Amino acid sequence: MKSPYGNPIFINSCIVVVAALLFTPLLGEVHLFDWDEINFAESAREMLATNDFYHVQINYQIFWEKPPLFMWLQSLSMTLWGVNEYAARFPNAIMGIITLVVLFNLGKKLYDEKFGLFWCIVYAGSFLPHFYFKSGIIDPTFNLFIFLGIYSLAGLSALPKTSFKKRNQKALIAGVFIALAILTKGPVALLVSGLSILIYYAVKRFVEIFSIKELLLFLLPRFYRLPNKAF
Repeated sequence: MKSPYGNPIFINSCIVVVAALLFTPLLGEVHLFDWDEINFAESAREMLATNDFYHVQINYQIFWEKPPLFMWLQSLSMTLWGVNEYAARFPNAIMGIITLVVLFNLGKKLYDEKFGLFWCIVYAGSFLPHFYFKSGIIDPTFNLFIFLGIYSLAGLSALPKTSFKKRNQKALIAGVFIALAILTKGPVALLVSGLSILIYYAVKRFVEIFSIKELLLFLLPRFYRLPNKAF
């Protein structure tokens, strides 16, 4: 059936353009003011200065409290835009663009394109995204990975138990997203996803939802570790 809203590629492209206009302008007009913004940007700068991308550093001393993924993104941004406020906040602006595209496509999958667009517009029109996606803090990137990981787990639970290949793929995809969340903010990502699974089990009266193999596939990406005690 032909979409009443036009080509899906065209719709997604429009969302990308509008989101870019919402989130990317004027990112560097305000100095870094939050403690986290300043520290993360400095860590990214020191990664470039020392060429050490395995360790997060503050004042060239190892900083064990945060994993490196967000600083990697900031370092990449700084190679494009220079060492400045705009570069420090640009990764979250990109996450904002991705988030709106994700919301539209998930809404379209769950209900229809009208719901997807409505979800996307309401989210873009609220206050918090315009604050978060123009900041240099970790949370917007972390939240996106957590959301995608838990959504993938929900999709896994909805699949028939006879769909072994699809269920295994979903379990692995969920594990990758949660692993990325861990690389962004640490083991709190595993705690949040674990609590979500536990609550879902409780709601379902502890009926088996995931097989042992699926849980192992979900945990598999977590077993890869970089030398950072924070995660």
